[in-house]
Amino acid sequence: MPVMQLLRGAVKHAGSGPRCSVQRVISAARGVSSSSRHFGRTHPQSCADTDHPKVLITGGLGQLGVGLAKLLRRRFGKNNVILSDIRKPPNHVYHNGPFIFSDILDSKNLREIVVNNNISWLVHYSAVLSAVGENNVALAKEVNITGLHNILDIAAEHGLRLFVPSTIGAFGPSSPRDPAPELCVQRPRTIYGVSKVHAELMGEYYHHRYGLDFRCLRYPGIISADSQPGGGTTDYAVQMFHAAVKTGCFECNLRSDTRLPMMYIDDCLRATLEFLEAPAESLLSRTYNINATSFTPHDLVRELQKALPGLKITYNVDPVLQAIADGWPMALEDGAAQRDWGWKHEYDLSELVRTMLTHISTGNQLAQAY
Repeated sequence: MPVMQLLRGAVKHAGSGPRCSVQRVISAARGVSSSSRHFGRTHPQSCADTDHPKVLITGGLGQLGVGLAKLLRRRFGKNNVILSDIRKPPNHVYHNGPFIFSDILDSKNLREIVVNNNISWLVHYSAVLSAVGENNVALAKEVNITGLHNILDIAAEHGLRLFVPSTIGAFGPSSPRDPAPELCVQRPRTIYGVSKVHAELMGEYYHHRYGLDFRCLRYPGIISADSQPGGGTTDYAVQMFHAAVKTGCFECNLRSDTRLPMMYIDDCLRATLEFLEAPAESLLSRTYNINATSFTPHDLVRELQKALPGLKITYNVDPVLQAIADGWPMALEDGAAQRDWGWKHEYDLSELVRTMLTHISTGNQLAQAY
């Protein structure tokens, strides 16, 4: 498989040679410059770009990267946000702003990108998701754990603001489920969940040990009309929307009463931007829950049938996916995010369904027109 060959080659390359200690490099960097947070301090650009961060997004071709890049480019300027991935981007992505090849398992290449582009914020979206991870644990360990270590070291060495998403998958069967608080027992039973707990704790360790500006949000299931599902357990909802519009029937692989927290992508991206921009002194934690709406497949079907009364749903439960979902929260308690940086969601279930159906129907009409 070409991707696996690429990843294995990158691991060998990234793992060779000695590495300076994080603390020594941080000390040297601080001696040279008092601030590397903002793009343009050492390499002046146009006036419009001077005080904006220079952002690198890894795993940028996944569900969230392209949308976040669009939001950040509106905020900070087109050339101040670099998307990266190991895949070739679609033409519209390639022409909408800077794109660069970046393999998170190649630490040397990552350092070159950060230095050559004067990166000040790093958004780390590269990950193998829950269902895919259970089918390929070795790949999940490489990408989600080894890749994270590279990102943490580089962010600490160069004084970056680092955002790493976590997930409802970071909780487990012994966690409180309705709602899951920010601090509780976390014993996930998937490699995806284990890697996310690892990321939360490593990021907080680097913050306390090295002063890294680490920031982490636990995302619910994210629903978007513009991207294809990437192998997550909550992806049934996105699949149901597309099937409802295109064929009028859908086979769901979770039980009809499986309640999980969900969020429309616009809420998720806005939360991420607001959190990234929040003053460091306002953050009493480094990892926050964010919540929006919770529903079951049955709830979603009933809401969809208000607009599409002919929709037919059958259930063929996948025991692996169901076991994963049964260990996840039904909702997330997000009072700390509301208190510390003003988080508030906008999309409930009815608004989410209305928006998704509008986007998918419009997209189908445009596709048929061409």
